[in-house]
Amino acid sequence: MVVWYLGTMGFSYRDWQGVFYPTGIKTRDYLQEYSKVFNAIEIDSTFYGTPKPEIVQRWAVNTPDNFVFCLKMPRVITHELELVNSSYYVQEFIDRVLLLGEKLGVILIQLPPKFTLSMMSNLTSLIQDLPVDIRFGVEFRHRSWYTSKIAEILEQYNLCWVATEYKRLPKEVPLTADFYYVRFIGHHGRFEQHHRVRIDVSEKLKWWQTRIADIAPHITTFYGYFNNDYSGFAPATCNQFKSMLSLQTVKFEPPKQERLF
Repeated sequence: MVVWYLGTMGFSYRDWQGVFYPTGIKTRDYLQEYSKVFNAIEIDSTFYGTPKPEIVQRWAVNTPDNFVFCLKMPRVITHELELVNSSYYVQEFIDRVLLLGEKLGVILIQLPPKFTLSMMSNLTSLIQDLPVDIRFGVEFRHRSWYTSKIAEILEQYNLCWVATEYKRLPKEVPLTADFYYVRFIGHHGRFEQHHRVRIDVSEKLKWWQTRIADIAPHITTFYGYFNNDYSGFAPATCNQFKSMLSLQTVKFEPPKQERLF
């Protein structure tokens, strides 16, 4: 049986107040409210730097026992150093997110578009030193990586080739680990506000439903995260996809205004 972790990319969106979060809720209470609906979150803020210990501990305390976090590796490692001479920052980040305990899902190594296959040695030197008891996923943003050789290398280390619904990149990638990770991104900045679904992505979701059905017998865990840019309102689309997969959903709706008289 596959364990399913489905949620959104980030949770700190003021546009969600009144449609996903109760109106007037404090931002510090967003995550706790979010975790009543979804059992997983992809944290984007870690891309900008390793979080303080108290922040990671707060994430763990404010979520249920079955909740998991997937977190982006900091950009100083992936974008600035391009994985070279980055062992200090890698270890610092890993030590910090291990404070999540059993709630740590996958560490996402998102490589920049300029990171091409010619920099293969940078990647192999990193992955050879990664701890084997933590799940890692690699997201490639340059098409030169899309070769069977790369799949073989990732499979050797049980690293997941992260699939993305993103411009100019193939959606289907090889299964290289005992878990699968999909990022439903869309086109950045296509919607000014993110409080309702703007486009129907049902046909796209049907494609993913078929793809996941093909790989489900070969994995133990599935991670999937929706961006607001995918359809306009990530929580609604995530629930739509969960329904398509026959998974239980927690409905949400904007709080009704109290009667004045």
